[in-house]
Amino acid sequence: MLIAFNKPYGVLCQFTDKTVPPRPTLAGFSLPPDVYAAGRLDQDSEGLLLLSDDGPLIARISSPKFHWPKTYLVQVEGVAGDEHLAQLRSGVTLADGVTRPAKAQVLIGAPDWLWPRDPPVRARKTVPDSWIELTITEGRNRQVRRMVAAVGLPCLRLLRIAVGPHRLEGLPPGQWRELTQ
Repeated sequence: MLIAFNKPYGVLCQFTDKTVPPRPTLAGFSLPPDVYAAGRLDQDSEGLLLLSDDGPLIARISSPKFHWPKTYLVQVEGVAGDEHLAQLRSGVTLADGVTRPAKAQVLIGAPDWLWPRDPPVRARKTVPDSWIELTITEGRNRQVRRMVAAVGLPCLRLLRIAVGPHRLEGLPPGQWRELTQ
């Protein structure tokens, strides 16, 4: 079984949390039993999370050696330009090494299908923001956030919209659907 879940902002990619008070987890979304996340999205990220009850499938999806592309929409502080895209496309130097080259393009505003975030992203009247669609083939800790920051564009909002051939389209936050493998 393979599940697509639209993980809301503020939810942990695990089923339990031992902090006091506990934070929201995947357990609050009536997912099928015995499924586990294939990869992670941090608490501050939203969007497509794949879950499965098939261990080898989870390993193929989440292991960097299989190069599954992951596509994100990134709202950044500042105006993303050609020089930023060129850096992202050639690989960015991070503290843990140079990233693989990414696919990157600037979007004209937020997509019309995008839901409002709760809580909303802070808006500053004197600092513009822009949107980038970014596809990577590795999955380091907080990699997309670190990549855009490294090129001078701090991340304001991050949504994963695709993992391999699977897309988020039409799936509201907090909802899931079963996929064909």
